[in-house]
Amino acid sequence: TSVVRLSNRKYDITEIIDYICVLRYRMQRHKKVMSMFVPFWLVTTNHLEGRLWFKDDQDFKAAMNLVAVLSLKLHGRIISFVLMSNHVHFVLQCTWEEARSFIDSFKRMYSRYYSLKYGVHEFLRENSVDIQELRIEDGSLERGIAYVQMNSVAAKICLDPSGYTWGTGSAFFNRNKPKYVLAGTLSARALIRLTHSKAPIPDDFLIDERGFIAPESYVPVEFVEKIFKTPTRMNYFLSTSSKAKRIKDGPAFKDQLIVDGAKDLCISLFQKNSLDQLDDYQKAEVLRQLRYRFSSDPKQLERVCGIEYNKLCQLLELFQ
Repeated sequence: TSVVRLSNRKYDITEIIDYICVLRYRMQRHKKVMSMFVPFWLVTTNHLEGRLWFKDDQDFKAAMNLVAVLSLKLHGRIISFVLMSNHVHFVLQCTWEEARSFIDSFKRMYSRYYSLKYGVHEFLRENSVDIQELRIEDGSLERGIAYVQMNSVAAKICLDPSGYTWGTGSAFFNRNKPKYVLAGTLSARALIRLTHSKAPIPDDFLIDERGFIAPESYVPVEFVEKIFKTPTRMNYFLSTSSKAKRIKDGPAFKDQLIVDGAKDLCISLFQKNSLDQLDDYQKAEVLRQLRYRFSSDPKQLERVCGIEYNKLCQLLELFQ
C-alpha cells in the first residue's frame, strides 16, 4: 500500500522514506569518524559541448539546493564539490554504486528543473560521467579535493576558491562566513519553494542569505580540515594542483555575463533576440565584439554561444 497509518494520522510511504533519510543523515553526522574502509571517489561530468548547465544565478541556486537534498539520501558523505557553467565535480565518500546513483540522480533531477524552465528535454542524458577512486594514504584525496576547489580559479572566474559561490570553495579554513538562518525558522512552504522539493530539511541546516542551503550544513568541514591539517598545507595542494598549472592570466568574465552580453549585442546591433536569428556575418560581428569587450577565448565563446568550435573559428576569421 502507498499509505501507512501511524497513531491517528495517515502517512504517505514517500513521507516515511524521506524522514528515514533525515534520521540516517543525523546518525552519520554525529559519528566523529566515518569508517576509513568506505572509499572516496572523484565524480566528474564531461564538459557539455556548446551548451551550459547553468544559465543564470537561479539555475546555480536550484542546483546547490538539489545537492543538499540529495546529501540526505546518500549512504555516505559529500566531501567537496563545485558547479561550473558546463560541468560539475564531486568528491564523495561512499560505495562506487552509491556514487554512480548520486550523480545519475543529480543529472535527472536537475534536467527536470531545466526542462520546466527552458523547455529543453533530457539535455544531460548524453553527458558522460567519470568516477575515479581517491585514497588518503597516497595523497590522492587531498589532490582530488584541491582539483575540485581550483576549478573556478583555473576558469579565471576568481583569484581564490573562496571567491566562488557555487560549491565548497569558501567552506574550509574560512572564518568569514556570510549570514545564515536556520532552516527550522522557515515554513514548510518556504522550504519547498527554496529547494524545489518536498523532502524534509533538517532544522539545523543553514540557509545562506543569497537563497540556497550552505554546503557547511552537510559537508564534513572538520574532517576535511583535519586531512589538510593547516591552511598553509591546503594552500600548497591548491597551488600545485593540475588545475593551478593551467592558469595563465588573471580573472576573466563569468560565462553568464557573456551570455547577457551576447543577447544585448544581438538586440543593439541587429534588433534580434538571439544568435540563432542572425546570419553568419552578423554572428561574426557579435563574436568579434565579445572577444574585444570580454577578452573571451574561442572555448568560452563555444560554451556560451552554442556554436560548434570549428564553425566558430571560421566565423572569427571573417574579420581577420
